[in-house]
Amino acid sequence: MDAKTKETVTRRLASAAGHVKGIERMVEEDTYCIDIIKQIQAVQAALGKVSALILDNHLHTCVTSAVRGDDPVEREAVLHEITSVFEMSGKI
Repeated sequence: MDAKTKETVTRRLASAAGHVKGIERMVEEDTYCIDIIKQIQAVQAALGKVSALILDNHLHTCVTSAVRGDDPVEREAVLHEITSVFEMSGKI
């Protein structure tokens, strides 16, 4: 992962972690349930953006290298990894 992507991902994760702590406080303070759910959805969206950034980076580095490479086993392994990530995301 290049330095710029790593910095962006790290910053977004720190922000999401801060929001999770805020949600924890909201629960402890018996905040209105819908307000808590909205905050949870915001964190999920933020994590979705982080996931997209990491996936984009992976596609442009690891996957590209494997597809251009001469090793068919590595190529199939990387393609299987990508498929399994999308299969798993549909089950969540």
